[in-house]
Amino acid sequence: MLQDLILTATAAAPAAGGSSNNAEALQQMGFSHMIQNMDLVGWVVLITLIIMSIGSWWYTVMNAINNGRIAANADRIVETFWSIKNPREARQFLEEQKSNEPFSKIALDSIEAASHQEGNALAQSLSKSEFVDRALRQAVTRESANMENGLTWLATVGATAPFVGLLGTVWGIYHALIRIGATGQASIDAVAGPVGEALIMTAFGLFVAIPAVVAYNAFNRSNRNIYSKFDTFAHDLHDFFATGSRVGSK
Repeated sequence: MLQDLILTATAAAPAAGGSSNNAEALQQMGFSHMIQNMDLVGWVVLITLIIMSIGSWWYTVMNAINNGRIAANADRIVETFWSIKNPREARQFLEEQKSNEPFSKIALDSIEAASHQEGNALAQSLSKSEFVDRALRQAVTRESANMENGLTWLATVGATAPFVGLLGTVWGIYHALIRIGATGQASIDAVAGPVGEALIMTAFGLFVAIPAVVAYNAFNRSNRNIYSKFDTFAHDLHDFFATGSRVGSK
């Protein structure tokens, strides 16, 4: 009876030890273990992804604030401008707006163009319609370009971050293969650390890329709506300076 108990305990001992080894191996797959054991390539990949993420969130927050402010004030500025009958008061209202407010800057550029054309003999070689149209096109193009600030960064991060993470993944798998070759075995405790690094880098690359892609698409849609308002306002301004009245107004 005693001999049977000894044999049972002896058989159970390796199983318990194996369970303990597996638990320790799984701990090597954590983020803290990866930080402690990363080499130069791993650090370069991780820091690159961190910079990408910080830049993406910065442009996301700033563009969200800017687009929200422009969209919220657009109708108010346009309607107030057209409701003011006195040209001097209308210009004063536009000049009182913030320097980064696009609708007031577009209107001011058209007013400046019309005034310059009337008082400049060389500019009078062009009709007022052509002169104002040129100024409006330049103003709309400039303000549209300002609206796209940061979109190149978001598009670049969305397209490249998964591949940067994939580089970390490949590097982690490479370390796992080296471990297998050095130890002569493919046990979990031998490859857990490198495999954990590979999985974390993959997840981190996706974590950086997905918000950037979502933000890029959202801002593209928001910008298209604002560009449409730019064009409508510019056409109304052009008609006003070309004909002396706003077309379609009562």
